[in-house]
Parts: sequence; structure tokens; C-alpha cells
Amino acid sequence: MKITILGSGKEVGRSGFLVTSNNTNILLDYGVLLKREPVFPIHVRPKDISSVVLTHAHLDHSGFIPSLFLSNSNISVLGTNPTFDLSNLLIEDMIKISGYYLPFDYADLNSMMNHSRTLQYRERYPINNMQITLYESGHILGGSSILVESEGKRIFYTGDINTRGSKILRSADLDLPEVDILIIESTYSQTEQTPREESEKNLVEFAYNIVERGGTLFIPAFSVERAQEIASVLKASNFKYRISMDGMALKANEIMLKNPSFLKNPEVFRKIISEIEWVQGWRRRKQLVKEPGIIISPAGMLVGGTAMFYLQEIAKNPTNGIALVSYQGKGTPGRLLLEKGLVSYDGKSKKSLAELNHFEFSGHSSRTELLEILNKIKGNPEVFTVHGDDMSCIKFANEIEEKYGFHAIAPDNGQIVEVN
Repeated sequence: MKITILGSGKEVGRSGFLVTSNNTNILLDYGVLLKREPVFPIHVRPKDISSVVLTHAHLDHSGFIPSLFLSNSNISVLGTNPTFDLSNLLIEDMIKISGYYLPFDYADLNSMMNHSRTLQYRERYPINNMQITLYESGHILGGSSILVESEGKRIFYTGDINTRGSKILRSADLDLPEVDILIIESTYSQTEQTPREESEKNLVEFAYNIVERGGTLFIPAFSVERAQEIASVLKASNFKYRISMDGMALKANEIMLKNPSFLKNPEVFRKIISEIEWVQGWRRRKQLVKEPGIIISPAGMLVGGTAMFYLQEIAKNPTNGIALVSYQGKGTPGRLLLEKGLVSYDGKSKKSLAELNHFEFSGHSSRTELLEILNKIKGNPEVFTVHGDDMSCIKFANEIEEKYGFHAIAPDNGQIVEVN
């Protein structure tokens, strides 16, 4: 058995791993690296692939799977039901925004969905001589880690993983058998995030400060999970002012309501979502920016969507506030606002007058939590550190060798590793 690194080696984005065993080839994720022009994983021939196993819907894991159906492939795509619902939503939006740069279109996305097969957590599924099992990852709705068994060996791929859970999602399931290979994300392997309770408390205080002085607080948030998590945090604190949600987050709400078994507490979530305002139409948007209250809307990095309208309007008034609750990638309007306090519109960059604050709300495990995963892993696995910048992956691999005695490497894209 061997593993080929197709993407996310010493980088965050375009995750993809090819697992080969006795002439059976499966892909674990096949995503894109989102830049002005999307960057794709290493090419594989669709005719050589039996199945794709998808951990979750985020585009850096799902976004290049439609390319496998350009030649009428008969590849099965395996994942949870909400993963496919959310992937369809996000990839469709990517085609709408970046279609010029993509080799596929809506027809290929439809073909991908037609070849999908939904699995439940802990359901063991055969692919020729391999067995696949999905484990709950705690990252987003329907998110999974993957256990691959073949030739008497076990590979565990964490995907993006969250061991602490959140207001709306359960924590990752790490009740595993012994494993021989561990492919582990390294996103925050060198960083301790702000404790979630502290971030929640500080956000609620900031929200009260802005609204009670007559301002509007704008919270740009990823449409899937983050927008709903922020609404849940505010509602859990009994926040007494209006909360409005807009954009693609509303479609994500519908998908989450349709998949209650994947939520930590479906009834609480249903109540929260029913109590917030679902914004419909431009007349209401223009009213909201003049009223005290909270607006939650994608995009989390302020790249397009209704967020750009809200940002431009909210930034004009020093009574207002902006709360960034998502990672802000290099070159994005969100990073420009965070680092320089500037808002770009009408071809110009202008100083934002609104009070700006940044709060850490991540769906990834922090450094301590990643080390806890290694403490819980059974066996004496070889470890691959992926999905982090180059130094994070390298340092994490070195630490794992020193602390746990496991052989650990930070593989490069294109590297092939034999599983002995």
C-alpha cells in the first residue's frame, strides 16, 4: 500500500491524498487552493480512481472533485449527507464567482452529486480490497475523519478536526483501533488559540457596547457553521437586541435544519434560527445599516457577497462596529481591514470609521488539542503532518518524533510514501 501527497503538503489548501492498494486507488479529498486564480491539486487520471472519500464540504477539500467527471467517469464519491448538500452549495457558488478559471462547470458538479453515496458515521464500507469508515470530526456539519483499512494496515486521516466541539457541533470522535499511519492537520500546531469561552465573552461585550450606543455591529462570517455558531453564542448569552442574518448563510441554515442528527442539540438550534431575522431583499438591507442591532453575513473574509455592501455602509459611521470572527487570508479585503483599517470600494481604499475588533473562532484544533489527539492514538504510527504552512508542518513533525517517538515527516506535494 502507498500514499501519494497530491496537495496540502506544507501548505493550507487543495487537500488531496491518493491511497493505492492492490490496483485499487481511492482519493481522500480533492480540493482547491483559493486565490485570485484557484490553484489545483496534482492531476490524477479519473479512469484510475475507484472512489473519492470526502471529509467535509469546504472548498479546500471538496472543490476539485467535479473535475474528475469531465470524461463521464463512474467514480463513486463517499461522504455524509450534509457534506454533499453543503458541497453542492459551496462549489456552485465557486463556479459562479471563479468559473472562468475552472476546467469544469455546473454539469460536472451535477455529475459529481449523481455519483455520491451517503455514509453514516462508523459505517464500514468496502471499496474492493479496502474498508472505509467515517468518524465525526467536529469541524463543520457532517465533517468526518477517515479510517482506511487494507493489507492488514490502518490509515487514519484527521481531515480538519475539532476536539472541543462548539455550541452547535459535537466534538471529534477519537475512539479508534490501533493505526499504522496518521495523517494529521497542522493548521494551528504552533499556535494556542484564545480559549473559546473568552472569545465568546468578549464578543458579547463588544456587541452590547456597539448596540447600546446606537450603532450597528456587522459580523462577516463564513456561511457554513461560523455564521450559525456566532448567532448561537449571542443567543446563549440572552442577547436582547435584534440579530439579522443574510446571504448564503440562509441556505446553509436550511441544510442544517434538514440534518438534525448531525447537530449537538437540534431543538436548541431550531429555536435560535427561528428567533433571528432572515434578511430578504435590498430594501431591508438598506434599512438594517441604519438601525441598532447585529448583522451576520458572508463572506467571512469580505470577498464578495452581501458583506461588501454592509462593510461599505457600516464603515462610514464611528458609532458602528465590525467584528471579524474568521481567519483573514493574505490579499483579502478582510486582511486589509484587519491590518490597515482600510475598506476598498469604488476603486479606492478608504479608512474605516467603525470600531474594529477581532475574535478567534476556529473550527480547527489548537496546538494543545492536536497534542491530545496524539496522546489518544493507539499503536505506533508513522505520522504525516499536513495542512499547515511549511514551518508549522516541519516543526510539528520534529516535535512528534521527540515527544512521542513516532516516526514523523512533513511530506511535500508529489511525495510517495510506501506503507510497510
